[in-house]
Amino acid sequence: MQAAEIELKFPVADPQALQTQLPHLGFHLTTPRTYEHNTLYDTPTRDLRARREVLRIRQYGSLCTVTHKRQPDQLDPVDTTRYKIRIETETIVAEREALAAIFEQLGYGPVFVYEKYRTEWSHAIGPNSEAAAHLVIDETPIGTYAELEGPTAWIDRTLAELHIDPATCLTDSYGKLFLDWKQRTGSPAEHLTFAETASPVLTPR
Repeated sequence: MQAAEIELKFPVADPQALQTQLPHLGFHLTTPRTYEHNTLYDTPTRDLRARREVLRIRQYGSLCTVTHKRQPDQLDPVDTTRYKIRIETETIVAEREALAAIFEQLGYGPVFVYEKYRTEWSHAIGPNSEAAAHLVIDETPIGTYAELEGPTAWIDRTLAELHIDPATCLTDSYGKLFLDWKQRTGSPAEHLTFAETASPVLTPR
């Protein structure tokens, strides 16, 4: 399935306090806290990165998906300085190892791995209850972030309802956040994993 993805991140100091608010704002828990493992693929010369594209295999609990992300084809009315917008094509994968082998045969090797624990919440939007926006809470080795995905008006309204200062919001990828963290800390880690960053805080519950 292909769709435009509009999202925004913000850091979360107290994930439990945030989640306590969500049911009162009409959110429903979609997926409880689940371990997620992501691998990004690219050519040796980083051709996808140069085109600002992403090719990813994600294992989220028992669900495996493959995703391609790219820039929109033309200028979009969405303010890309404030919101992150990508065209995303995603589908479920039956055998992760087989797909990874196919990628490598085609010249795409693993270039970056990142892990997190993700909790998913959904929120119905508009008169059609089947249409939903999402808030996810990502506990990463370098901090906890919430991500809002949906129409810009809904994102703005939700930020206001949660009393989140828009100035604290981010459009950076986890790869960019990781590079910034490495620069601040001097860490030699090459991947955003719990083992490499030696995070003592985030462990399975």
